[in-house]
Amino acid sequence: MSDVRVTIKRDSDEREERVVTTGTTAAELFDGDRTVVAARVAGQLKDLAYEIADGDEVEAVEIGSEDGLNILRHSTAHVMAQAVQELFPEAKLGIGPPIKDGFYYDFDVEKPFHPDDLKSIEKKMQEIVKRGQRFSRRAVSDEDAREELAGEPYKLELIGLKGSAADAAEGASAEVGAGELTIYDNLDAKTGELCWKDLCRGPHLPTTRIIPAFKLMRSAAAYWRGSEKNKQLQRIYGTAWPSRDELKEYLDFLVEAEKRDHRKLGAELDLFSVPEQIGSGLAVFHPRGGVIRRVMEDYSRRRHEEEGYEFVYTPHATKGKLFETSGHLDWYADGMYPPMQLDEGVDYYLKPMNCPMHNLIFDARGRSYRELPLRLFEFGTVYRYEKSGVVHGLTRARGFTQDDAHIYCTREQMADELDKTLTFVLNLLRDYGLTDFYLELSTKDPVKYVGSDETWEEATEVLRQVAEKQGLPLVPDPGGAAFYGPKISVQTKDAIGRTWQMSTVQLDFNLPERFDLEYTAADGSKQRPVMIHRALFGSIERFFAVLLEHYAGAFPAWLAPVQAVGIPIGDAHVSYLEDFAAQAKKKGLRVEVDGSADRMQKKIRNAQKSKVPFMVIVGDEDMAAGTVSFRYRDGSQKNGIPRDEALAEIAKAVEDRVQV
Repeated sequence: MSDVRVTIKRDSDEREERVVTTGTTAAELFDGDRTVVAARVAGQLKDLAYEIADGDEVEAVEIGSEDGLNILRHSTAHVMAQAVQELFPEAKLGIGPPIKDGFYYDFDVEKPFHPDDLKSIEKKMQEIVKRGQRFSRRAVSDEDAREELAGEPYKLELIGLKGSAADAAEGASAEVGAGELTIYDNLDAKTGELCWKDLCRGPHLPTTRIIPAFKLMRSAAAYWRGSEKNKQLQRIYGTAWPSRDELKEYLDFLVEAEKRDHRKLGAELDLFSVPEQIGSGLAVFHPRGGVIRRVMEDYSRRRHEEEGYEFVYTPHATKGKLFETSGHLDWYADGMYPPMQLDEGVDYYLKPMNCPMHNLIFDARGRSYRELPLRLFEFGTVYRYEKSGVVHGLTRARGFTQDDAHIYCTREQMADELDKTLTFVLNLLRDYGLTDFYLELSTKDPVKYVGSDETWEEATEVLRQVAEKQGLPLVPDPGGAAFYGPKISVQTKDAIGRTWQMSTVQLDFNLPERFDLEYTAADGSKQRPVMIHRALFGSIERFFAVLLEHYAGAFPAWLAPVQAVGIPIGDAHVSYLEDFAAQAKKKGLRVEVDGSADRMQKKIRNAQKSKVPFMVIVGDEDMAAGTVSFRYRDGSQKNGIPRDEALAEIAKAVEDRVQV
């Protein structure tokens, strides 16, 4: 046997040179380290059964890493599919990729899965895990794969789509790609006999016994390849983690997240609804939700005015020609509502974005360099036809209002304006109580883009430099840009650690070209402006939902729809509190009095359920002394507060935008 030289990469700086014999596997290279579940060789993920070649640089993939978790979860999806076919032999296999925090697998079965079925499947999975079946990879030709999987029609379809898997189906890349096909066999730990097999690119865990902790979550209907034209399959979702403690932590997190679900809180707090009579993804705001939204908008308007933005208004519909000019009909038609034919056959569209109309405002008259940068701002309602399966409350809606701004500037002003814009965006988000950020830089989609490579490279580099100045983590998002330019996305974590995409800042050299926008430079020549797209909230509806979940409905006083509620101990104290509320309203505070026939303790419970920041309680002693008593959200109380001091405390909490 000959020797093989290998480099073991520990981290970005540490490398170990080693000489091993021919046939040494990656598993033997990391022998004894049970946290290692795969290897990365020349940037490619490999099973631990991979035989080391001379000159390989090999890096351990630990189960807790992003790749390790994906391998764990994809392996668990295979175990689930095996369990389903053992219990339901007629089930046909769809796809089963890892997803964020878990996995799923699609099945064609005679009837939908019942919750009791999921319990049976989970029990069968536990049996398979204990058997310690070995995941074994083998390459197959297209013809052999078709022969072996003749009874699996969806796998046969994927084989036919090999090479175009990225467009074939969500998650299909986990099974087929542009290269050779591979099948993973689940082999009996003792006899080596075949127990089950699946078309898959891998890699996988060495054995099922390495799966530490998993749970099946729910089942749902899902169209094959994500198209409503195809058959509806049954999808089972599950989760898997490197330890039982991590699984428990995740399940506890889900319980907390469910309590904070904005759809649930929206109904409980009477903030908004999505009436079936109006349609999916089209919300209406109730009076209390309307107060929160108005306060959000008013504060944002004031801050934009201070930053030199000018307000514009544009219509909800336009002739289709406008979106031909912008390119949206070429690149974005699937996300738009179908056209309405008016004016003797002219196509009109509900607008999916505001930028083309803002370009027309810029172009309505001649512009001078002295006017630049020109910052146009609009709370513009747009409409996007999201598929019914992805519509989700206010966070994924079909009609929503963007706090949309477009900045027109010279090339010399570009970097400074981007820096000011991003700083403004981050500071305004902090004002609303979000503080934990990182930035994402989305670069050109190699297929869906307009303009020259040179302008894209210049725009991307400028954005990179601007992002790095903020001193925040910067994460690449290859191919994630819109068709007209790269962007920076502000990602923020909420109170329970979930990440939300917030503001976007996009640098665009292309739309000014398509709209032939010009300004007169200092030397009298005509020049093309640079365009910066910027949505701070993203959409008001989505930002509303994020804040609602972040605060679990207990908004800080400045955003709370009711900042204080007066609770009289008896009927004799109602008029005293009504006078207090009238004084508060003169100061711009939102104070109500609960004059209902309910007992005081029930009024307190009602205020707690409504998550009101201040409960103002008054009895005989307070009336006699000209004072009130405060009860706070945490149950603490402060008694005998002079009325003026009480009003001042509420007003200060509002002014300071603090949580009480």
